[in-house]
Amino acid sequence: MSGRSFFVTGTDTGVGKTVVACGLVRAFAAAGERVAVMKPVASGADRTPEGLRNADAQALLQAASVPLTYAQVNRYCFEPPISPHIAAEEAGIEIDIGMIEADFQALQVISDRVIVEGAGGWLAPLGARSSMADLARALGTPAVLVVALKLGCLNHAELTRRAIEAQRVPFAGWIANRAEPPMARESENLATLARRLGAPPLAIVPFAPARAGSLLLAEAAARLGGAAKDGGFPA
Repeated sequence: MSGRSFFVTGTDTGVGKTVVACGLVRAFAAAGERVAVMKPVASGADRTPEGLRNADAQALLQAASVPLTYAQVNRYCFEPPISPHIAAEEAGIEIDIGMIEADFQALQVISDRVIVEGAGGWLAPLGARSSMADLARALGTPAVLVVALKLGCLNHAELTRRAIEAQRVPFAGWIANRAEPPMARESENLATLARRLGAPPLAIVPFAPARAGSLLLAEAAARLGGAAKDGGFPA
């Protein structure tokens, strides 16, 4: 079990996983840690002279405090913004969780901590019979759940929390990401999420796209790091 590293997942695609993952990376790095990053599977990429490049993977690469190549961060990169398993099938590629696990282990050797960002939601398919949940379990990393504060988040968050538990992956906690426009009855919904998910949020991220590139989730990182030292997280 890799208790010092974390797998950032979300209740859906587009809920702020990259913003949160980068904020955690910067916070751990600011505390003096060598932090490596991974976005092992990414769909939706631009063609560049260096090859396909995904914006989320590049954001993580820029936040990392360990020098990495793009290939170390993002092994599987697909151009169309579609489900990874469909993109992989169209490209004639099989996403190999074992190869991603080997990449992760190599990064652990050169860093104090690895922050891994998933693609889509917890059960986003990677192949005919594999999903992001299988990848998280193979890496042995506790999961951090990003919940976008919008109508429907109560259902999505609890379903994802139960799915994480069913996969026997340790649940490290959750981070609320404010949406625009603001969610009606936000405080009441936050209280309900805390009850249903078993703990208050590690952080509440404000809606501020212009400042997303400098977000530093220091308190959340400190709580995650402290819990890992004190014996880990419940599965």
